[in-house]
Amino acid sequence: MSARTFRKYLLPGFVFQSVVIAGGYGTGREIVEFFLSHGPAAGLLAMLLVSMVIWSVVSAVSFEFARRFRTYEYRSFFRRLLGRGWLSFEVTYIVFLFLVLAVIAAAAGSILEETFGLPYSLGVLAIMLAVGVLLFHGSAVIERTLAAWSIVLYAVYAVLFVWSFVRFGEQISTGLGAHPVQSGWAVSGLKYAAYNLATIPVVLFVVRHIETRREAVGAGLLAGVIGILPALLFYLAMVAHYPDILDRPVPANHLLESLGSRGFQVVFQVVLFGTLIETGTGMIHAVNERLAATFSERGRRLPRLVRPATAVVFLLVAGLLARVGLVDLIARGYGTITWAFLAIYVVPILTLGVWILVRREKAPTGHPG
Repeated sequence: MSARTFRKYLLPGFVFQSVVIAGGYGTGREIVEFFLSHGPAAGLLAMLLVSMVIWSVVSAVSFEFARRFRTYEYRSFFRRLLGRGWLSFEVTYIVFLFLVLAVIAAAAGSILEETFGLPYSLGVLAIMLAVGVLLFHGSAVIERTLAAWSIVLYAVYAVLFVWSFVRFGEQISTGLGAHPVQSGWAVSGLKYAAYNLATIPVVLFVVRHIETRREAVGAGLLAGVIGILPALLFYLAMVAHYPDILDRPVPANHLLESLGSRGFQVVFQVVLFGTLIETGTGMIHAVNERLAATFSERGRRLPRLVRPATAVVFLLVAGLLARVGLVDLIARGYGTITWAFLAIYVVPILTLGVWILVRREKAPTGHPG
């Protein structure tokens, strides 16, 4: 595969997966809340038939919308989609950003504390430093870093699944078939998809590589699959420990302990820590791209030091929010904000967005359709 093909079709999906993981399934707590809590078989249906499909469809329409109107950061994207209502997305996104960063800070502190016996506050400081450095270097470095770390993540999650299947394959098969499908799984899959879709406008900066409608739609459909696959591997491994794993604040730790390998536990937690950096970087980078576009409209250039400074401010506030606790943050915060993103992004892009694209099909874009 050529580098050009990778950038057009796979890079958006890998960047999406990189940004979504920490708030979506990095600790495993999110998978428990939205999927496994309904039973192993029901959770699998919610993940593949609802969440993955919605991710793919919304990504495909969003990427084509961004390509058509050259809206490569969320401010211009939502001004084109919602008109004066674009500010509603920004307000909701900033609230969501603080929530996700708080989850990241709490997870970072827990990883260093539980795995290495280091102070909780050191995890927050390490995240701040790493995110600040990446943001300082800008989009090109962020693209390469997020894509490369996603490949590393895929390898580690594949090992986790294979190892778990070898050790607990019978329990996984039994778990999927022994428990009845509980109600509510479709709504839960919808809610999970909706709050994570807030990260799609975050990855618009990589849509610059896409030139045609076919590329946009293809990249979008693949993004849903690329984004959900590590979660699927993680979920299947967790099924072996159902229902005991439901009450674990950080299910990933329980899963790793069950394998009995301190070495792999350390490797997995290092990779997971890297995904926290990825998500924090991607989400704050979206704010920086929005600021850069505003400065550009005024004939100025965003000062380079503003980028890491933005990270420090957001992460400091998020660090204070992290004291609420990981379980409460995920169970209450994500559930509440889901409906806002459904109303201001998912429904508009699938209705108004599609209508705008169809109506303006022959509008000049600078790229062949």
